Amino acid sequence: MTGAGARAAWLDWLARERRASPRTLAAYGADLADFLGFLARHLGAEPDLAALGALRPADLRAFLAERAVKDGVGNATRARQLAAIRGFLRFLAKRHGLTPLALAGLRGPRVRPPAPRALTPEQARDVAAEAGSVENSALLALRDTALFTLLYGCGLRISEALDLDVGEAPRAGTGLKVRGKGDKERIVPVLPAVEAAVAAYLRARGGPPPGQPLFLGARGDRLDPAVAQRALRNYRRLAGLPESATPHALRHSFATHLLGAGGDLRAIQELLGHASLSTTQRYTSVDAVRLLETWRKAHPRAE
Repeated sequence: MTGAGARAAWLDWLARERRASPRTLAAYGADLADFLGFLARHLGAEPDLAALGALRPADLRAFLAERAVKDGVGNATRARQLAAIRGFLRFLAKRHGLTPLALAGLRGPRVRPPAPRALTPEQARDVAAEAGSVENSALLALRDTALFTLLYGCGLRISEALDLDVGEAPRAGTGLKVRGKGDKERIVPVLPAVEAAVAAYLRARGGPPPGQPLFLGARGDRLDPAVAQRALRNYRRLAGLPESATPHALRHSFATHLLGAGGDLRAIQELLGHASLSTTQRYTSVDAVRLLETWRKAHPRAE
C-alpha cells in the first residue's frame, strides 16, 4: 500500500469510526499530505508501508524543522501536524502490525495556550446589564442578565454557574459555594448586584423549589452552555464588542480588574479556584501603567 492509500484509509476510518468533523478531516488530510510530500523528498521516493514502519524520530524532527524554518509554521500548527502523524502511525500499527518507532520518546513543540482577553470594566458592566436585552422573552432576558452578572461578579466558569441549583442561589454576605474542576469546592463572596439580578430572575419564575436548576433553558431543562454563548454572541454583535467577548472573558475580566485595582494574586487564585498560582498569572493581565503605579505605592524604596 502506498502512503497516499494509507492516508485515504485513515481519513475514511476517522470519518466512519470516529465521526470526525469535515473541518478536522480537511485539516488532518492536509497535514498528512504535507508529511508524505516531505517524506517523498526526504527518502527519495514515495513512501509505502514498509518505509512508514521504518521511520525514526529523526525523520519526524526533520519534517517539523523544515516546517518551522523553511515554511515559517508556528508551534501550534506543528503541534497539530504532529498529532495527525501520531494518529496516522498508530492507525497503521493497529491495522498492519507496524511498529511506530518514530514516536518513541518524541516530544512535540510546546504550545502555550493564549490568555483570554479581558473586557474593559465598562464593557463588562454593559454585558452584565444589557446582554439579556436581545431576548424576546422577558423571563429569558432576566435569566441572561442574572447569569452574566454572576459570571462577572463572582468570576465563575460557565459550567460552575450552570451546575448551581435554586437552593444554592447567591446571597450577599453569606458567600457562594462553588464546585469547580476535580469537584473541588471553594467559597466566593457575593456582591449585592449579583444577588439582586438572580433574585429578580427567580421571582419571575414564581419561586421555584430548591432542587430545580438555577438557570433553565427555554424548554425547562438545565441551561446548555452553548445557548448562553450564543446569547452573548448575539449581544456583542449588536453592541459592537470584540469577538473575544465571551462568557469565559467575563471570568477573566473579573480577575484582571481585581488585580488591576491592587488585589492580591494569591487571593485571586483562591477566588478562581486555580490549583496553581502560575495558572492565575497566565490568566490575568494588567497594563504596564497600573503595574508601575502599584509598585510605586507598595515598594518602600519606590520614592
